[in-house]
Amino acid sequence: MAAAAVAPAGPESSRPDGYRWIALSNTTVAVLLATIDGSIMLIAMPDIFRGIRLNPLVPGNSFYLLWMILGYLVVSSVLVVSLGRLGDMFGRVRMYNVGFVVYTVASLLLTIDWMTGRAGADWLIGMRIVQGIGGAFLMANSVAILTDAFPANQRGLALGINNIAGISGNFIGLVLGGILAPIDWRLVFLVSVPFGLFGTVWAYLKLRDSGVRRREPVDWWGNVSFAVGLTLLMVGITGGIQPYRSHTMGWTSPRVLAEIAAGALCLCGFAAWQVRSSHPMFRLALFRIRAYTCGVLASFLSAVARGGLMFMMIIWLQGIWLPLHGFSFAITPLWAGIYMLPLSAGFVLAGPASGYLSDRFDARLFATTGLLVSAAAFVLLDVLPVNFAYPAFAGTLLLVGLSMGAFASPNRASVMNSLPPEHRGAGGGMSATFQNSAQVLSLGVFFSLMIAGLAATLPATMSAGLAAHGVPAAVAAGVAHLPPVSVLFAAFLGYNPIQQLLGPQVIAGLTKANAAALTGRAFFPSLISAPFRAGLHEALLFAIAACLLAAVASWSMGRRYVHGEAAGVPSEGSPEARRGRAADPTGARGVAD
Repeated sequence: MAAAAVAPAGPESSRPDGYRWIALSNTTVAVLLATIDGSIMLIAMPDIFRGIRLNPLVPGNSFYLLWMILGYLVVSSVLVVSLGRLGDMFGRVRMYNVGFVVYTVASLLLTIDWMTGRAGADWLIGMRIVQGIGGAFLMANSVAILTDAFPANQRGLALGINNIAGISGNFIGLVLGGILAPIDWRLVFLVSVPFGLFGTVWAYLKLRDSGVRRREPVDWWGNVSFAVGLTLLMVGITGGIQPYRSHTMGWTSPRVLAEIAAGALCLCGFAAWQVRSSHPMFRLALFRIRAYTCGVLASFLSAVARGGLMFMMIIWLQGIWLPLHGFSFAITPLWAGIYMLPLSAGFVLAGPASGYLSDRFDARLFATTGLLVSAAAFVLLDVLPVNFAYPAFAGTLLLVGLSMGAFASPNRASVMNSLPPEHRGAGGGMSATFQNSAQVLSLGVFFSLMIAGLAATLPATMSAGLAAHGVPAAVAAGVAHLPPVSVLFAAFLGYNPIQQLLGPQVIAGLTKANAAALTGRAFFPSLISAPFRAGLHEALLFAIAACLLAAVASWSMGRRYVHGEAAGVPSEGSPEARRGRAADPTGARGVAD
């Protein structure tokens, strides 16, 4: 049976201007909320763990620490393509509205955790996964709704504002979590509820489906194999950065290797199935469009370079720089978010501006230049001393934000402009999946490089430093050989690492002078500075290489490409389109100018 296609109500240029801005404002709020919740827990984590009475630094509890952070991101990565396809089939606004409801209900349920200990952590992880499902509905369909609402010559600005709101949400969440969590950790989740209710009602009343729909059978085999494969791969990556027996990381663990191998096998099976499926979940034919393929690859590599870097900057500030400059460990999470605001400011300034200009000039030039400047900014970060002067650090962060913002908006507009109207949900979802998956991969790479750098020199440095301040040799050696990831997590959470690692009994047995020196603000930062610098150098080299490869992919997109609907090519389902389909089976017609 032939798939039924529903044509849009009219071309984008004939729709009232007022609706375009309603669509932009509503979807921007949705994406902002979804991305704020992706990062708000990073800074709020110490207060959340204290609230549920669970010590995250106990070796068996590192699972809860990682999955409270990554569970939301993993589930949104896994589901975003499937939910984009459902939007193509049943209406993007309908699926988007479902997402607002699921997201809001999950945010409310996160605030009513009455349990403590591991049971309380399990509840939070479960509800974060449900919240991630709602976020995936929103992210999968918001870009397609905007692309439907705006004509091709205005999409750069619209998608730029939307995309930068999403990226900025990651940094706004850092500050918001630091402000709300000390008052009450439940406010971290409760703050989303009124905005979610408002967005739900507003979207239901004002948004309308105007895109092309294709009613096709759901590719259940494709959905299941993709979800299982990607989940196993991401679980394996997160397991790889946790210690295994006497090893500092888990990359040699049979379980981790089995998860990664099984995930890769499932994804290979998924790809083989998609080639043969008559109604595939993943539109592999879209990769025949050069602008789409190169744009997605550039976005993936950019996210790989950027994703783990935020964690490294937080650890740099919280574990070293802020304590050396008089901040207590307890308040470093909030101030780390504040001191990283130049990065967010750069995104906010450059994103809409580059999107607006790329509508009128060559988008490839803005995107590629942004990536090259990002690589240069990472070089500047690499040459900064560990105990830097803040104006130099802030200026470099601003440059990173400006350059990444200059890339993100033109790239997103180019990718979406290249897609046939009836495949915007699936194509946008595929792009989002690559970008979200890149962030998990980036975390695995950055943490692995950092842990390897710490493991090379930290044990000897820590053992000698502790023994010099009166810690018994056996205790000093035992603490020094704890997994380096424990030191990273302690710094990341804003705990005093030495105080946590030694424990109150050992500290009580020291002289007051030695106890004060070990638990003060200078000992740990001074101890970790050189090993941290070694790991950070390797991580930044990786980020620079990823940016340069992304720049090559971005330049390879070719000149400005807009799918044929912007040049008068008939809509899907029209007689003209059916007559031309044999000559162009991929639907990849368009106009390059």
